[in-house]
Amino acid sequence: MTSPTSPSTDGTPGSGGIGADGAPSYTIDTSKPHPARMYDYFLGGKDNYEVDQEAAEQFMKAAPEVRDGVRANRYFMHRAVRHVVAEGGVRQILDIGTGLPTEPNVHQIARAVAPETRVAYVDNDPIVSAHSRALMDQDDTSVVLADLRDPRGVLDHPEVRRVIDFDRPVAVLLVAIVHFLSEAQDPDGIVATLRDALPTGSYLVLSHATGDLHEDHREDAAAIYRRATASMNLRPHSRILDFFGDFTLVEPGLVTVPDWRPDKPAKDGAPPIGIYGGVARKNG
Repeated sequence: MTSPTSPSTDGTPGSGGIGADGAPSYTIDTSKPHPARMYDYFLGGKDNYEVDQEAAEQFMKAAPEVRDGVRANRYFMHRAVRHVVAEGGVRQILDIGTGLPTEPNVHQIARAVAPETRVAYVDNDPIVSAHSRALMDQDDTSVVLADLRDPRGVLDHPEVRRVIDFDRPVAVLLVAIVHFLSEAQDPDGIVATLRDALPTGSYLVLSHATGDLHEDHREDAAAIYRRATASMNLRPHSRILDFFGDFTLVEPGLVTVPDWRPDKPAKDGAPPIGIYGGVARKNG
């Protein structure tokens, strides 16, 4: 649910989609809803347009729990980042599909634990990139305009390489972005390319929307994204597990995001959140 810097943030394929030459397009398209801007609206942000607001309101009618869901997804990301830095010892984070900045951002969460943590933010929306650059001017942070659908382009980008040393453990964040990749775009190959680039001791943090928890499988809600710059592709638990490959999931495994190492018990009567999340380590 962010903007894949691939096909959001909190993940999405390009703001302008794919050009005639097959390369990602980074033009700003305000004629269609954009997942990163819709996500911003769900979170109560103001960096969105009327077209995003209208689509988001339609989505909320079809999936009334969405605002609870995006908050739960974001809190999952907070806990996952603290885990990989504090318990995993990682000092480098590659956040792909970062979406519009919302405090606390990844670098703030990580550096509260380990101030030396280096962070590379990647998104394919020029608006996201501009907002992020305005907030960050540190040597150990980079903001990259690139697209998840071109994983090698992300990994080899000079600004990613300036901050991230792939000979040392890295945590890759794919938070609410892979569900914006259709099967035709080969999400397995894309995620595998990222996993294969990581050394032992690295982590993959991934969350993904699902229809498993609702009788209507949230098909009407997902259909709203057909008019957006990226489709939403809900997948079942078993399919989402595939994206972790041979990485080892840390406890409690792949669960709904509110259930991943919660800071406090869930409220009684809370609506089911149709987003799975997991954190996995690359072992030697």
